[in-house]
Amino acid sequence: MEKKQILTAELAEMKLRRMAYEILENNPGGDSITLAGINGNGWVVTRQLAAILGSISDVRLELVEVKMDKRNPGHVTLSQPLGLDGRVVVLIDDVTNSGRVLTYAIKPFLEGYPRTIQSLVLVERSHKTFPIHPDFVGLSLSTTLHEHISVDVDGERINGAWLEEGGQ
Repeated sequence: MEKKQILTAELAEMKLRRMAYEILENNPGGDSITLAGINGNGWVVTRQLAAILGSISDVRLELVEVKMDKRNPGHVTLSQPLGLDGRVVVLIDDVTNSGRVLTYAIKPFLEGYPRTIQSLVLVERSHKTFPIHPDFVGLSLSTTLHEHISVDVDGERINGAWLEEGGQ
């Protein structure tokens, strides 16, 4: 299986920094933002993005982990209860493939009345079968159905992203 690096750690950090500024630009006047990271790599992306936002802004951040089985996403829970009314929520994952995971991950946020629900992915693929179009995208790729994108993390940091031929 051929593997090609599409993002280095430095480039991923740069893309996250750009998206952090975009979040602030698209939500002016807000005093707080809820960053909701999907368990696994999405949670790592969320924590790294929160660190960047904290270094460039005084906006109050609330982090919550979205817990779900990505292969069978019918049951979705949050790591803590939230008061969502009037809140800006940014739902975060590492890669969007079909849009299925992000679609199901929205479910617990619909129980409240957030001001807006936005989505952010580090890498977006072009094979969506669900109506998800992320608001903030680090890297968008046109891929074949036989290619797979993986984001490599080490603890709290993103090491990079890879395009693999023959995966799925």
